[in-house]
Amino acid sequence: MIGTAVISRAVPRTIRARLLAGLLALLVLTCGGVGVATTEALRHFLVTRLDQQLSDTGGRYAASLEHQGTGSGTTARGGDTRATAPGTFGARMMNGVVTNAGVVDGDADDPGVAAGSRPADTDDLVKLTAADQRALAALPVGGQAGSARLSALHSYRLRAIAGQDGDVLVTGLPLEPVEQTGHQLIMVELIVFAVALAATGVAAALWIRFSLRPLGRVVAAAEGVSALPLASGEVELAVRVPDDDSRTEVGRVGAALNRMLGHVEDALAQRHTVEERLRAFAADASHELRTPVATIRGHAELALRHPGPLPEPVRHSLTRIDAESQRMGAIVEDLLLLARLDAGRPLATEEVDLTRVALDCVADARAAGPGHRWRLDLPEEPVLVPGETDRLRQVVANLLANARTHTPDGTEVTLRLEQDGSRTRLTVTDTGPGIEPELAARVFERFVRGDRSRSRAGGSTGLGLAIVRAVVTAHGGTVELTSRPGSTAFTVLLPGLRQ
Repeated sequence: MIGTAVISRAVPRTIRARLLAGLLALLVLTCGGVGVATTEALRHFLVTRLDQQLSDTGGRYAASLEHQGTGSGTTARGGDTRATAPGTFGARMMNGVVTNAGVVDGDADDPGVAAGSRPADTDDLVKLTAADQRALAALPVGGQAGSARLSALHSYRLRAIAGQDGDVLVTGLPLEPVEQTGHQLIMVELIVFAVALAATGVAAALWIRFSLRPLGRVVAAAEGVSALPLASGEVELAVRVPDDDSRTEVGRVGAALNRMLGHVEDALAQRHTVEERLRAFAADASHELRTPVATIRGHAELALRHPGPLPEPVRHSLTRIDAESQRMGAIVEDLLLLARLDAGRPLATEEVDLTRVALDCVADARAAGPGHRWRLDLPEEPVLVPGETDRLRQVVANLLANARTHTPDGTEVTLRLEQDGSRTRLTVTDTGPGIEPELAARVFERFVRGDRSRSRAGGSTGLGLAIVRAVVTAHGGTVELTSRPGSTAFTVLLPGLRQ
């Protein structure tokens, strides 16, 4: 796994890096192939030249090793070295056994090397090992030259021919100059290829960067759109990709993105229009409902105060009318509040003692839900935040009412206040059964109820948490939910007072 992670980090991720890496990899392979081909071609050429020299030289130096005499350029122990290149190897074999072997060392005792010709010393003679003799004996007589490494010397190119006395004459030329030339060529190629790779890499990086500039503008446009608040409200997508040439791949992508942005802008405009109409309808309907609801409630209360006796069914009906009118009035007020917050109307800003708000709301919740265990966790100093007291009180009351309504008796509910740097954190935690994940994702939407039913027995309208989020957002804060069986926490973050 570690090796895979290392490889994954080493692999280029951007198109620019991949193009550059691929180009350099192909160039490295090309340079390597050219280097190997040229080196092998040069070696083949030089070895062919050695074979030609061996053919031209014949067995003259090797043949001179079999004769005794003191003629010009000939010694009993050295051999005829005239017109023979230094390093030339010669050997005479009889019945597969080397009788004499020598090498032209190119010093002053070789005839033709100095001003005159004089006898050679024993430095020209070579002692061969049994392995060397077997290698020489394996050479095809009169055939093609072969390569072998002699233990006392270096690698040689050797050729064997038949002598005049039934012997075999072996002549060889050293391969060391060929290998040195090959090594020098390799070094030159490495330097040239390295410079070429560096120059090509810089040029390719600049060219790729220039070529991918249109793609960079596409990415910038996409990032600009992704940074826009598209969730709600009026959204104007003024971002467009300037590169829309259909003759290029990037241009086609840019044109497609521009068309998509146009469709998205139209869809957002239609959504905003629908939202505005719904908000206007909710505000107008709520405003128009206030008066008839208040009238119904007033008539119900007046009828209940009638001094005369009322039949029990009538009294029960009037009591239900009064209760439902009160609940309807609360719903209307909630809808009006949401409509005002949606319209962006500013809230009053004053110094709010959130500690006092928490104490009052917990006291009210304890009275409304005596079967729950209510706890307060407050700092020693009062927690002050900017905002509107009534609205913040509604946030705390709604969170506590939500915990009381959707958890059984005996559940422990804790309200905690704490200062988190320049922000204030308010957390309402309960030990109830928790909220299902699919419901938790929609819990702050309007008319979402935890009981998943149309029952009003619990008194839930599905607007409490929607109001919490709207009020907190209007105060410049955030609200989050984390829930699992045995622990559900609503966390509100509000900006603190500026010092």
